[in-house]
Amino acid sequence: MTAHAQVVVVGGGVIGLSIAFHLAEAGIGTVLLERDELGSGASRVTADVVRSYFAGNPVSSALAVRSLAAYRDFSVRPGIDLPLRRVGYLVLFTEQQQVAAFEADLPAQRAAGVDVELIDADLARRLNPLIGGDLPLLAAAWSAQAYVSDTAAIVGGYAQAARQAGAQLRTGVLVTGIDAEAGRVETADGAMTADAVVCAAGAWSAPLARSAGVDLPLTEPIVQELLTTDPLPSMPDIPVTLHAASGLLVRLRGDGLLIGMGYPGPDRGAWRRRVAAQLAIVYPSLAGSGLYTAATGVRDASPDRTAFIGHLPGPPAFLYAAGFSGHGLCNAPAAGELVRDLYLGKDPGLDTTTLSARPERVG
Repeated sequence: MTAHAQVVVVGGGVIGLSIAFHLAEAGIGTVLLERDELGSGASRVTADVVRSYFAGNPVSSALAVRSLAAYRDFSVRPGIDLPLRRVGYLVLFTEQQQVAAFEADLPAQRAAGVDVELIDADLARRLNPLIGGDLPLLAAAWSAQAYVSDTAAIVGGYAQAARQAGAQLRTGVLVTGIDAEAGRVETADGAMTADAVVCAAGAWSAPLARSAGVDLPLTEPIVQELLTTDPLPSMPDIPVTLHAASGLLVRLRGDGLLIGMGYPGPDRGAWRRRVAAQLAIVYPSLAGSGLYTAATGVRDASPDRTAFIGHLPGPPAFLYAAGFSGHGLCNAPAAGELVRDLYLGKDPGLDTTTLSARPERVG
């Protein structure tokens, strides 16, 4: 183990790697510690969708708008192969209160820079012709700012860029505690000291942050699962589509669908039956399709489904970026920029007090 670093980043998912890259690129000596392999936590179980519209959450939307611009810039760096295929994002409203909530939320979304609009049911069905004719569709939200990417490529791209900038990325290193006052990181392989420590450990962030004196009221690690179908004949090119009432999310992947719908819970079989039933309701032509595990992994969440990003000033300093609640892929570039700016004492161009673990969020 290196005895000392300017900054130690704990966590090697897409958030931690973005932070390591942005710190190293700014000339800061950075060591990243990951308990398993890079991208082996929540980053392993994403739908590979990068979008900017998060209903009812303009803070996450603002982070996503900033991140989408950063992804575009990052994708053209020499040696970085980062696909971004524009598909759009469609949210189906079958209840009047969903339409009312969208209209109330729209000014804040527009202020965050999100390109989203309310469209009628006929246009929604033209965008996604798989939607059943009997579904009581009232309207839909449509945002063209949504892309299918490749999370593994993003993880690999950030890792490559971080190393090129001088960061050390160490895998198989289990961090067991953080002493923020001493700038000390305890691991199963020994201890390190640092001028600053960043906790970006995803589902394992809460106890590590607590050992540093910061209360992050995250859920216990939750198992997330994505499903895929058998190959389906003559699939139209549909946008990423969310059925708001059930949380059923679908997108094309190859010649089938990638599907998510909440968390399986302890009875995975019952959850799969609910997914199959809902799939048949929203998309009757897909009734009876075989469903198979595409990916599974753990994920954390914050009470308000908005990330915690903040810091305790030093030296030594303690910074944190956790609780992304499934938004991590869409928020990662902005998270890296914000943590870098907080460490350097620069204006991040965004009010980070809305993201910090202040009493009204953790109470």
